[in-house]
Amino acid sequence: MQATDESGTATFTSIFPACRSGRWPHIHVEVYSKVSDATSSGPIVKTSQIALPRSTCEVVCATSGDEQSVGNLSQVSLQRDTVFGDDRGIHRPATMSGSTSSGYTAALTIGV
Repeated sequence: MQATDESGTATFTSIFPACRSGRWPHIHVEVYSKVSDATSSGPIVKTSQIALPRSTCEVVCATSGDEQSVGNLSQVSLQRDTVFGDDRGIHRPATMSGSTSSGYTAALTIGV
């Protein structure tokens, strides 16, 4: 959990998610108006999911030793995802930089 900086940018550390059957690799995000709400089950301002780009997912899945994720990724797209597919894949995934050896940074603007 992190508070935002002066510009409203939040940063956090996560693991790279596996690719489950029917679901595109993604990270869940909840936004609260203050830290005390987040730590006491207060009201959520925004709930969202960050989709990760296919090219990065392919690299990570291939190096993770998770053969099930490789197979699942080959059978799903953002447009066919059981959640992201609701918007016909119009919302783009996060932009990413980095590598499997140094870690990745994902960036995405989410309106609140």
